[in-house]
Amino acid sequence: MTSLEKPDLVTTNVRYRLPNVHPEGRKFAVISAGICFLFALLSWETLAWPMAGVTLWVAAFFRDPIRTTPKGEGLIIAPADGMVTMIADVLPPRELQGEGGLGEQPATRVSIFMSIFDVHINRTPIAGQITRVVYIAGKFLNADLDKASEDNERQHILVEGQNGIRIGFTQIAGLVARRIVPWVKPGDFVATGQRVGLIRFGSRVDVYLPTGTAPQVILGQRTVAGETIIARAGLGDTIEGIAQ
Repeated sequence: MTSLEKPDLVTTNVRYRLPNVHPEGRKFAVISAGICFLFALLSWETLAWPMAGVTLWVAAFFRDPIRTTPKGEGLIIAPADGMVTMIADVLPPRELQGEGGLGEQPATRVSIFMSIFDVHINRTPIAGQITRVVYIAGKFLNADLDKASEDNERQHILVEGQNGIRIGFTQIAGLVARRIVPWVKPGDFVATGQRVGLIRFGSRVDVYLPTGTAPQVILGQRTVAGETIIARAGLGDTIEGIAQ
């Protein structure tokens, strides 16, 4: 190949496809559709049309789109769709500390808030083995509040990669959320971006970054679960941005 020649480019097109409705939500969609059908049979149009809208919203809420996860050494991927609402240096939850955990030193916590319009299926930030899954019953405060990480119903998950890196992340219920549904257990091996659970009708996920790792996202930025790179392990340079 001469210096003027260019390598062949991959020209395969990727077409948009409608997301599937996850099995966890199909029963809710069927129930709401049945109620809508009943209202229609009774000619209660003033109730049937709003119920049709509810049915569509339920199906959209439990949508499960395919995601394309980037690969690379040290990449830490967003576990949730939503907005980065808090970035702070805090002590990791005690359930994630101790031997084989995150340690007892402050870690950078990146909080991602999921609105009722976001995809609520959560994914693992790195590949590795699930070493802890700890569920804690609690309150249902506004997930935007900082104390929600300590007071609300929540579930901690710790995953350890083959290179020894440990990432802890926490699913937190909120005002509307009433159930955290796990799909993994200690001992399971997961790939980066693999589905690990969902928060039914809510609401926030906290990610605890390793020591010496700075977030590569900024406040107000939107993330896509399984796709957005939120940090690179060991990279301590922060980034800046502007809302516009």
